[in-house]
Amino acid sequence: MMARRGETGGANRSGRARPLAAQVFARLSDGHFHSGQALAEALHVSRGAVWKAVRALRSAGTIVHAVPNRGYRLPAAGEPIDAPHILARLPSSARAVVRDLQTLWQTDSTNSVLLARANPPFGHSEVVLAEFQTAGRGRRGRTWLAPPGGAICLSLSWTFREVPRDLGALGLAVGVCVLRALRESGLEAELKWPNDLLVKGRKLGGILIELRAESAGPACVIIGLGLNAALGEPLLRQIASLGLPATDLASVGLSVSRNVIVAAILTHVLQGLRDFEREALRPFIEGWRAADALRGVQVDVHTPSGSAQGVARGIDLHGALLVETAHGVQRFISGDVTVRPVQ
Repeated sequence: MMARRGETGGANRSGRARPLAAQVFARLSDGHFHSGQALAEALHVSRGAVWKAVRALRSAGTIVHAVPNRGYRLPAAGEPIDAPHILARLPSSARAVVRDLQTLWQTDSTNSVLLARANPPFGHSEVVLAEFQTAGRGRRGRTWLAPPGGAICLSLSWTFREVPRDLGALGLAVGVCVLRALRESGLEAELKWPNDLLVKGRKLGGILIELRAESAGPACVIIGLGLNAALGEPLLRQIASLGLPATDLASVGLSVSRNVIVAAILTHVLQGLRDFEREALRPFIEGWRAADALRGVQVDVHTPSGSAQGVARGIDLHGALLVETAHGVQRFISGDVTVRPVQ
């Protein structure tokens, strides 16, 4: 197994120093004030270079406080994503199958990084995390917004020996695994079919799965997870203005390190992938039903072939959404769901 620190670990694969903005971010991550002069001396650059790095952080969406005679600080402390810290918290069963864990300061999309690589060997995984993404994607090409340090941007690849049955339900199983990890940190969340994690009706995160498989033989899945950690009020308001009420771990009072949460997520997801290969959705069905945010709710379902309205009645053993409509119970294996306003 190899732990690659990438651009957050001093130098990237090409040996180039990580961006100055990443170095300044790491220094400010303790939540204390640091003067421009102290930062310049510690990083062996000019004060002007520090100012430009702070401007780059702000352009990327990070809130940086600047107070005369005190310096710069981030509004909340939070350690940067760190590969050795994550690996040290993984149980031996998980470390044995993670052949590579890389952390990046910036990338377009962590899913894209893994899609550009060859499949890992059967029963093994590669993991990529980034402090922020310039083209983070949700389902149907939607943009995922998060500033540096504001989210957990994680992707992992996994190769099945052959395409598992009911592979379309894998996202539901992964959702249950993520809930189990969050529960270890004291947070109870819900699941919204097919791929959203909610807290009190607001979106906390989402899952995006991409498949690379042959007609017969191994199948590699790239599992992307975006989890809001500390977006800040301005960005939360911006997201809400798009009609997508969101929340983050900071807003719900969870102050656990992102590295701790990532380790828990990887532990549960890697075990879940082995369980899914053997038994498909069955080991996860009760966990999903207990956390189902839509059950008994009036919904609109939108699919490429049309729309339907009715009351959500949970999911079946194959992961399909069941909706009781005026024409009987209909089964949906894909689509977008919106909750209808209470009349």
